[in-house]
Amino acid sequence: MTAPEPDFVGGPDAACRIYRNAPAWDGRRTAAIGGFSCQSAEAGTALLRSAIRQLEADAFDCIVGPMDGDTWHSYRLVTESDGSRPFFLEPVSGPHDLAAFEAAGFAPISSYVSSRTPIEAAIGEPAPAVPGVTIRAWDGRDAGALIGGLFDLSRKSFTSNAFYKPIEREAFLALYQPLLPTIDPRLVFFAYCEGALAGYLFALPDRLQGPQPDTAIIKTYASAMRGVGHMLADTAHRTIRDLGYGHVIHALMHESNQSKDRSRRHGGTIFRRYDLMGLTLGQRS
Repeated sequence: MTAPEPDFVGGPDAACRIYRNAPAWDGRRTAAIGGFSCQSAEAGTALLRSAIRQLEADAFDCIVGPMDGDTWHSYRLVTESDGSRPFFLEPVSGPHDLAAFEAAGFAPISSYVSSRTPIEAAIGEPAPAVPGVTIRAWDGRDAGALIGGLFDLSRKSFTSNAFYKPIEREAFLALYQPLLPTIDPRLVFFAYCEGALAGYLFALPDRLQGPQPDTAIIKTYASAMRGVGHMLADTAHRTIRDLGYGHVIHALMHESNQSKDRSRRHGGTIFRRYDLMGLTLGQRS
């Protein structure tokens, strides 16, 4: 079933899109604010308060944002930064966004970080092998099968994540197909156990650094077996080094995920923090 189109609201000083079929927050009827921009905190706050009144009148229980409909698309607000420039596919916030959301009554409900490390610091003792598991890089052929494999395992691995919402295969393909020209097949890894897909890791060059980037980004990985994620990360780090990159970014890790602690053990230093913000309607001061 095709998702309803979001409502665009606002004008030149502040604008956003309202998604009325957002992932449920704690099982409650939830809307999302996405595509948010504002020229000042005051204008952004006024817009958000107008959206809140509208959604209260429509009997929604809560609102989350920024989120472009679901977590498959852009979401999260930058809340802390070392001032370094954004990396490829990183969510970006305007200078007044955080103040506008806070003034409108939103508070953090899910937190994330990105860390950076010299690639040599990320490589330690080889990851323990998982019996029966082999890891192979993508051969660069049959992009449809590549994206299909990502879809199948993502759907299984991320179901328990907060704010997870199912996505149709066609919509998933539409998300990843535009990325194909930016992908280096040597940085996409699949783990197999007895011929079945047991995990994947999707890394790519930081294309925002230009034609010869120094940094590779580990964007997403998923595994269906204990220890496979560690094997994939170790293989990725060693390949990133062998390809001549100097640094690696561990991107957009949830604060509670094991990947954050593993990144720290591999020399990762947090340089950006993000929050998904939320507001329970009818309970504002």
